[in-house]
Amino acid sequence: MAILPSKKVQSLVNKKIQVEMKRGKYVLEGVLRSVDDYMNLHLEDTMEILDEERTRKLGSVLLRGNNIVFICPAKE
Repeated sequence: MAILPSKKVQSLVNKKIQVEMKRGKYVLEGVLRSVDDYMNLHLEDTMEILDEERTRKLGSVLLRGNNIVFICPAKE
């Protein structure tokens, strides 16, 4: 039985994740606080990462699901 993507992402709530967005060569890293049925994400303690370097703190952000390319657990 396959696991739905939204259920997999739900398992990452309160964990640090990385998210690659469309229209940009950057990745956002932060603690996933919530996700909805449209894969919209709320991240806290968010950092922008360019070329594998943390470039700036963004704090709390909301990401629209249709602009997300991938989501993965952050490297420790």
